[in-house]
Amino acid sequence: MPQSTRLLNPILIVGCIVITVSFSVRASFGVFQIPIADEFGWLRSDFSMAIAIQNLAWGIGQPIFGALAEKIGDRRAIVLGALIYTAGMVLTAWSVTPFEHQMYAWLVGFGIAGTGFGVVLAVVGRASSDANRSMSLAIVTAAGSFGQVIGAPTAEWLLTFLPWQQVFVVFAVAILALILTLPFMRAPLPVSRTEFEESMGQILTKAFRDPSYSLIAIGFFSCGYQLGFITAHFPAFVTEMCGPIQPGGMLYSMGITTTSALGAIAISLIGLANIGGTLLAGWAGNHFPKKYLLAAVYTGRTLAAGAFIVFPITPLSVVAFSLVMGSLWLATVPLTSGLVAHLYGLRYMGTLYGIVFLSHQIGSFLGIWLGGRMYDQYGDYTMVWWIGVAIGAFSAIIHLPIRENRAQVSVTA
Repeated sequence: MPQSTRLLNPILIVGCIVITVSFSVRASFGVFQIPIADEFGWLRSDFSMAIAIQNLAWGIGQPIFGALAEKIGDRRAIVLGALIYTAGMVLTAWSVTPFEHQMYAWLVGFGIAGTGFGVVLAVVGRASSDANRSMSLAIVTAAGSFGQVIGAPTAEWLLTFLPWQQVFVVFAVAILALILTLPFMRAPLPVSRTEFEESMGQILTKAFRDPSYSLIAIGFFSCGYQLGFITAHFPAFVTEMCGPIQPGGMLYSMGITTTSALGAIAISLIGLANIGGTLLAGWAGNHFPKKYLLAAVYTGRTLAAGAFIVFPITPLSVVAFSLVMGSLWLATVPLTSGLVAHLYGLRYMGTLYGIVFLSHQIGSFLGIWLGGRMYDQYGDYTMVWWIGVAIGAFSAIIHLPIRENRAQVSVTA
């Protein structure tokens, strides 16, 4: 099957469906932070560790599933990921100890890897023409944001009439149903003759010898730290730290009467704003150097996070921060994956992006774990928040020396 000259095609549509469901479930875990900890009397760090392990497993699994997809086929890799994801959710639903939650988090994380960006972006990237690729990657990334829009509020709504265990089972069924969409995902393998002749080992060696690849991976670390911490802890942060929602106000009139509800809606607002931000990043990636766009995104995140924590936490500031941070949330994904594809080709994009994504997930692990650990130690999230601000500033700087020239990579690697 040749590359599609149309922006919208069956592979892109199915990719969006897979990412939406996978990410709606993944984005909901922060909503369960307080209910599960309260039911079992756990420390905040106990459940945080489970989410942190989940993100670490996702990162470790991403290059593995990328390589599997290139070996056994994209659809088979996604089926395997969906089955593992489903098993992890069902087993977690009946877990009653922190150790069990943390053990099954490995399954959930590997399942997310098999149904997440690494595999799906590689499929969509190969199926897209050069002119459409950046926007295609942005559309799939925006689908992940749409999953975030519906995931946390759906979990919050289901928790009003179902115990959290049954909500996990409902989500497991939704993940398993993804398998029904995969017959429509038939991706080509458009590569140049040079790429086809190069083995995975040769491509990996080229990338590892190139300083730009290391800079991309290091820079992506801060993205993971910020996103992991906010996804896992922001609902609880808002619930406990935000000022009250005043009766008669706009939020109250919309049915958002508690800070707990606002915490779930905040995650949704981040995802909603990110749909536009990601699509804009995809368009910009076709017109401007991606490294400068990435530096700008990280700078914007740093300024937004710093301003938010300096001023009093109010319902208005929560909404404003969610919209600003959301516009920058996953804008890094089409730019980073597009940069990897541009520099090193499409043949092993899944594996190469998966390795970069591992750095992202190590950052997620630290952000989530530190959030729970420092909350238990100090009673708030202030320190871990400022660490995220500093890491974001570092990431903005480290993208500037990247050489965004494929010819230079071929010569210097």
